[in-house]
Amino acid sequence: MKKRFLKSMTMLLAIVALAFITAVASNAQSASKSARQLVADIPFEFSIDYKTMPAGEYVVQTVATAGDGLLIQSADGKNSALRPSEATERLQKNVAARLVFHRYGQRYFLAEVWNGADKAGRQLMKSRDELAIERELANISSKSELAQSCYETVEVLAKQTLAMIR
Repeated sequence: MKKRFLKSMTMLLAIVALAFITAVASNAQSASKSARQLVADIPFEFSIDYKTMPAGEYVVQTVATAGDGLLIQSADGKNSALRPSEATERLQKNVAARLVFHRYGQRYFLAEVWNGADKAGRQLMKSRDELAIERELANISSKSELAQSCYETVEVLAKQTLAMIR
């Protein structure tokens, strides 16, 4: 009876240890794939949802625990925003790590983040402010020079891409 009990406990401990090792290995593997930080010097004030961020150096990283969120934080740590994002695939051949902004007049909205390592990037949902500006521009005749000059896509290349330190 004792031998059977010891055998059962040994088997149970072996299964638990194997499950633990598998979980740690899979977590480390997924962390290495998405655990990247971009550092970019953004030369203009920009908006992320309801928040306006001043020009300056920013660190951008994915946060898997926040449902594939993006954490955008100033290098000095004074300004930060955590926003949900969704995966998007690159249509162009541009593989550089970069941040993509939508510019309407003098207002810039962060729209996409590309790490440069693969075809996948992160896309932020448009804020209420950005959607309101789009509606206003749609009311202006599409042939109008004003409507065409009010919208532009602006890309800011990342200064560096870092492996995230945990």
